[in-house]
Amino acid sequence: MAATSNPEHRAMITCFIRYEIDPFKKELFEIYARNWGQAIPRCGADLIGYYAPHEGSATTAYGLYNVASLADYEAYRARLAADPLGRENYRFAREERFIRHEDRMFLRIASAPHADSV
Repeated sequence: MAATSNPEHRAMITCFIRYEIDPFKKELFEIYARNWGQAIPRCGADLIGYYAPHEGSATTAYGLYNVASLADYEAYRARLAADPLGRENYRFAREERFIRHEDRMFLRIASAPHADSV
C-alpha cells in the first residue's frame, strides 16, 4: 500500500492528553471539554476531540488535537492562554478541581496509509 506524500501529514504531531478526573464531577469535565471545543480551534490547533468516561473506567478521560510542530504548539498555547474562553476554562478547572491529574504526550502517526514509510 502506498504511503501518502502529503507534507502536512508528515509534519503533524498529535497532543494526547490523559486525564484522571473525579468520577462524581464528570459533568464538569464535559463542560470543560465543550469549552475547549470552541477555544482550541480558534487558537490554531486541529481538535480531534475530548472524550469523557462512558463504560469501564469512571475516572479516565482524554483530549486529542493536532499541531504542525512543537514550535507551533508553543505559539498555540500562548494564544490559548490569552483567549478569554481559554483563561476562563483554566480558572474553571482550578476552582472546581474535577481534574485530579493529567499527562500530556506528543505522538506522530506511524500507520499506513496516513504516514510516509521510513
